[in-house]
Amino acid sequence: MFTRNPRGWKFKKLDKGEAKEFKRKVELFGFTPVVSHMPYLPNLSSPKKLIYSKSVKSLMAELDRCATLGIPYVVTHLGSHLGKGVDVGLEQIVTAVNQALSKNESDVMLLLENTAGTKNSMGSSFEEMRRILDRIERKDRVGVCFDTAHGFAAGYDLRTAQGVNSTIERFDSTLQLNLLKVIHLNDSKGDLGSGRDRHEHIGLGSIGEEGFRALFHHDAVRDLPFIMETPIDTRRDDVGNIRKVRELSS
Repeated sequence: MFTRNPRGWKFKKLDKGEAKEFKRKVELFGFTPVVSHMPYLPNLSSPKKLIYSKSVKSLMAELDRCATLGIPYVVTHLGSHLGKGVDVGLEQIVTAVNQALSKNESDVMLLLENTAGTKNSMGSSFEEMRRILDRIERKDRVGVCFDTAHGFAAGYDLRTAQGVNSTIERFDSTLQLNLLKVIHLNDSKGDLGSGRDRHEHIGLGSIGEEGFRALFHHDAVRDLPFIMETPIDTRRDDVGNIRKVRELSS
């Protein structure tokens, strides 16, 4: 969920009554765990001072909002270094995360989301994410959100049981599975290693039904929260994708 407008910088402060009602309904309906997503405009890798400053402040604000709402996880994209290089992007991300977490005393966990490998993006490989995580001071406050479409577009083969198992083993050997808290469940319109960040309906993209069936039945991840970010069009809606997930996971 978004706690504010995902396509803008401005937002209203949380109303105490609304926050209390939100927590009541989460408990009443058993919506757990709730996962917040950072807005789209912040760029934690940006070499541009103004955008970077606004991005760090945005991250701080989101951590505070989630603490108020009782939301345990905040997912963030890692952004783009805009052609300045991976080392510059890495330094910006690490500084931003360390600064934001140092100003927030809650137990809200920040989840770093892998990217599809588009030009200048940060975090498309497990190794690059490892470099970032190694420099985070509050290691108890960071984890990973793995997006299946992004991972596939970045070169991690998820089309077969063998591919799924190999990807999970690579994740564990590089990052450790205990860091994986949430999976963004999306098929991919792009081919393996295409670098295209285009989501598709579950089973209708390049990953396909066999890959998702293997993922749902893998002991290492089957009990994790799966969150779909699939499209809505004439072929299928959210309900249709949920039905497909239930079919493949049964």
